[in-house]
Amino acid sequence: MEVNGKRLLVCDCNGTMPLDGRALAAACAGGQVPHGGLEVHTFLCRTQLAKFEAALRQERPVIVACTQEAPLFTEARAEAGLDTDIRFVNIREHAGWSDEAMRAAPKMAALLAEAALDAPAIPMVTVKSAGVTLIYGCDVTAIEAARQIADRLDCTVLLSSPGDIVPPSLADVPIFKGTLVSAKGHMGAFDVVVDDYAPVIPSSRDVLRFEPPRHGAVSSCDLILDISGGPPLFPAHERRDGYLRADPRDPAAVQRALFELVEMVGEFEKPVYIAYDGPLCVHGRAGRRGCTACLDACPTEAITSAGDHVDIDEFICAGCGGCASVCPTGAAAYTVPARETLLERLHTLLATYARAGGETPVLLVHDGTHGEELIATLARRGRGLPAHVIPFHVAAVPQLGLDFFSLALAYGASRLCLLIDPARDEETAGLSSQADLANRALAELGYGTTRVVLLTGTSPDGLDRVVRMVPPSPTRMAPFSPPKGKRRTAARALGHLHDTAPAPVDRVALPPGAPFGTIAIDSSCTLCLSCVTVCPTGALVGTPERSRLAIVAEACVQCGLCASVCPEHAITLQPGLDFAPENKAARVLVEGGAPCRRSGPGRDDRQSASDRGL
Repeated sequence: MEVNGKRLLVCDCNGTMPLDGRALAAACAGGQVPHGGLEVHTFLCRTQLAKFEAALRQERPVIVACTQEAPLFTEARAEAGLDTDIRFVNIREHAGWSDEAMRAAPKMAALLAEAALDAPAIPMVTVKSAGVTLIYGCDVTAIEAARQIADRLDCTVLLSSPGDIVPPSLADVPIFKGTLVSAKGHMGAFDVVVDDYAPVIPSSRDVLRFEPPRHGAVSSCDLILDISGGPPLFPAHERRDGYLRADPRDPAAVQRALFELVEMVGEFEKPVYIAYDGPLCVHGRAGRRGCTACLDACPTEAITSAGDHVDIDEFICAGCGGCASVCPTGAAAYTVPARETLLERLHTLLATYARAGGETPVLLVHDGTHGEELIATLARRGRGLPAHVIPFHVAAVPQLGLDFFSLALAYGASRLCLLIDPARDEETAGLSSQADLANRALAELGYGTTRVVLLTGTSPDGLDRVVRMVPPSPTRMAPFSPPKGKRRTAARALGHLHDTAPAPVDRVALPPGAPFGTIAIDSSCTLCLSCVTVCPTGALVGTPERSRLAIVAEACVQCGLCASVCPEHAITLQPGLDFAPENKAARVLVEGGAPCRRSGPGRDDRQSASDRGL
């Protein structure tokens, strides 16, 4: 059987999970059993391996519904001298090993359909390291560490406030004294500034002695091993490529760092995690500071202000995705995978599940390490995932935001459970704020307060309790495909959720900082239209010859530039979601020099946000 032009191979793993080939084929094909159906193998990775090899020879991509034996299948392909594309999808731990496995066919079909989608290439950047290494310590531990790897790397030792150290009998590594006062850069291009810098005196006899020190010495290196025992040199230091840190009192930790260090020589490919679209950025205009959401969210300080826009250092970026989560316009967009691919996967997954007869789907969003391990433990030692709980893998959970949450719910998900790796706790502030924003808006519409749930530090038992909570009733599945643009996605999905809400209201008030809303104008406005000049999204529309100022609320991101530039301080931000139809067009705020009440738009001012290209 083929799905999206790819040959599908399934196996019941030696009879350990129930698979109905006919039902699964019908679910994958939208109700009709394709000719020949779907063969269910029993021992594909061993006695039936020839069938796998035969599928490869058909020169079509192959999807194998097994991840555990991926290395074996990959090796078999190489031994057969073939280069057919293979993809692997986990239906065993995710669906088949469960006390509800007999009802899991819709979920299995959804997982298989998602795996069959075409995935575009991820943009990459090349990182080069020649192995020039700075080992920063305070005693003989740093010297011994450098001597261990001196035949593999070009090492220099910098000792901060060294005590009495016996001079080595062989000067096989350069030794200096100094304190690192600043460090910046990334693997292959670190720059450091050293105070109290001094080279060792070669004639040191009983203890190491150093020449007169100087401040502000500058140097560069490819790699840094920090065993000084002091504070880390970088924020989120464990995610700074090329910077390793170990406790000098822990010999095992130092040795692990050395093993890692010697492998960091050569050229490496690193994903470009964030695509930045400058024209969409609302960081500033005309020298005025506007949105700083991405700068506030970035734990590695890879994002810096550059006047009206920001700079994102792709070499420092560690891929947490926090900036993409909080960016109000989509100017910072995650690329692993691209947003369009992520939303296509979401739509395919939930649409296939619904067509196959699945009900009340709960989306369990997780990463590929912590999340997979918890799910596997639950499947092997517990009851497994319920049939309605569908795992959804992403590279980094903190990349997600209101647009994704609202679209998932609009596509019929009854709840989203976001499984957070405890190692990523410091990266989740933006994600948490976006989840709170979604829950607040949904609660105002009558959906309750637990549609988006963050799970941090979860044990298998804790995960089991959460996923077995009775799911709330989902909304009717939205009939549209994923819209283009982050704000359009959020607006379209939230509009659907409003239209199908248990208790719809025309306006939902949101907390300060929320990226939706309008503005209020008081009587001091002189219609100078400075606010129109700096508005980065075109939400404000001014017609001086008619003494009129209007706003397209759908385009307002609450960046505050209009308020900051207003010479009369006449503008107040009013964050919120406006669902009334007239708010999709320009609404007059001031006319003839007098502020208007929340009246409908004038005939000449009607212009939708989509018409304005927002």
